[in-house]
Amino acid sequence: MKRGSVALVGAGPGDPGLLTIAALRAIEEADVILFDELVSEEVLALANPRAQRIHAGKRGYRPSCKQADINAEIIKWAKRGFRVVRLKGGDPLIFGRGGEEIEACASAGIDLEIIPGVTSAQAAAARLAVSLTHRDYARRVQFITGHDRHGRVPADLNWEAVADPGATTIIYMPLRTLREVTAKAIALGLPRGTPAVAIANATRADEQILHSTAGSIAEELGNRPLGTPVLVMIGQVFAAARSEGPR
Repeated sequence: MKRGSVALVGAGPGDPGLLTIAALRAIEEADVILFDELVSEEVLALANPRAQRIHAGKRGYRPSCKQADINAEIIKWAKRGFRVVRLKGGDPLIFGRGGEEIEACASAGIDLEIIPGVTSAQAAAARLAVSLTHRDYARRVQFITGHDRHGRVPADLNWEAVADPGATTIIYMPLRTLREVTAKAIALGLPRGTPAVAIANATRADEQILHSTAGSIAEELGNRPLGTPVLVMIGQVFAAARSEGPR
C-alpha cells in the first residue's frame, strides 16, 4: 500500500484569488479533503471532481464536529494511503486548532505538510486599505481570541496589552464577549473613541463593514448584526478607514 500523507492547508478568507500556489496545488491533487465551515464554495470548486469531500466544520455556539473526531478522520484516510488535505479557512495556525491536528499526525507517524493561508485580519486590512502597523500610530499588532474553550472571555488575556492605545488589536470570534472585552480595555485606559471596525465575510460577495469606536462597537453590532464570521479590529490605524476605506 502506498504511504498516505496530510497537508494542513490555509484556504484564506474566501476569495480563491488569495490562495497560494502551494495551496491550489494541494487542493487539486488531494484524494480526500476535510473542509471547514468557513471554506468558500469557490475554493472547494477547485478540487479534483474525483476527490472525496468531507465536511468537518466547527462553529462557535453551534452543533459541530468534535476535534477528536476530526483528528481521527484525518489519520484514518492517511493510513489508507490517500493524500489528505485538511482545508481550513484563513490560516490554519491562527485560531484554527492547527496545533491539535499537527500533534495528532505526529503521534500517528503521518507525514505532514503545512501550507499557510491569508488570515482574515490581513484580508480585512487590505479591503479597508489600512496598514495594521504604522510608525506613527501602531507599534505592534496583536491577535486575540474573543472566547476560551468554554465560550467565556479568556481569563489569561494580557489586559494591559489589550488596552494599549499604541497597538492594533484584532479580535477573532468576538460576538458573545465583545462588550466585556471592550469595557475592560476601556477601564484600563483604552480611549473610548479609539476607531474600531467590524467586518464580516471579508473578500466575499456578502462582505459587510461597520465603522465605529471601541466604546460603541459592541452596542452597534447588537443593533445591526452582521453576517458571520465577524472580525473586530481596534486601533488608531483605522481612523483613515472611516473616510477612505471601502464600505
